Amino acid sequence: MKTIGVIPARFGSTRFPMKVLGQIGGKPLVRHVWEKACLCRQLDEVLIACDHDEVFKTARLFGAQAVMTDPHHPSGSDRIAEAVKEREVDVVVNIQGDEPFIDPAAIDALAVLLKQDAAILMATVIKEISCEADFLNPNVVKCVVDGQGNALYFSRAPIPHHRGKTFALTPKNYKHLGLYAYRKSFLIEFTRWPKGALESAEELEQLRALEHGVRIKTTVTEHESMAVDTPEDLQKANAWYAKLKSATK
Repeated sequence: MKTIGVIPARFGSTRFPMKVLGQIGGKPLVRHVWEKACLCRQLDEVLIACDHDEVFKTARLFGAQAVMTDPHHPSGSDRIAEAVKEREVDVVVNIQGDEPFIDPAAIDALAVLLKQDAAILMATVIKEISCEADFLNPNVVKCVVDGQGNALYFSRAPIPHHRGKTFALTPKNYKHLGLYAYRKSFLIEFTRWPKGALESAEELEQLRALEHGVRIKTTVTEHESMAVDTPEDLQKANAWYAKLKSATK
């Protein structure tokens, strides 16, 4: 079962244009993501899906396989669908291009889920929330799951609601890390569906799958990651990278 990891590298990010080329420890952000993905054991191939010549050239310079895609795609899933449409692959893993510290083991865990269970069309990664600030932060997407680890809902609001208090450790609270794995055939179909009411309200594309009755399997990671959405986040990423480098000396 051939599995490909695709990194959608959007040049014109709304909150932070050109962020995929932002420097962390002397390397562009997208290179850090690619290097992490290349450590995965379950991926047969790693591809960067670009929408700008500068990103394409940079990716090729550091040795990555890259393809150009339509700059007008509304989401990373649409960009990835175009990138893999003509490729002979079975499982596609969407690796966010703005998470330089992503855990390769989490990527592999997603791929394994789809390889082991033919009924799973889509899977994603969640992490337990341990602090109230993350639980209340609308930029941190929350997820609630059923007893089998299937996503029930995703929201920017604090869910589940803890009656009588703002935050509690029981039941467990999870945040969504934004990694996805799909069967290629499902991904192509998914990107053809129109936005539903829930997706439009929350601006979370995974809700489109739930609105169509598609089960999204989750896997839990203990590894902390960090998305770079703003110039301030890039500064934090550089500080985190420096700390990691000094710890390994």
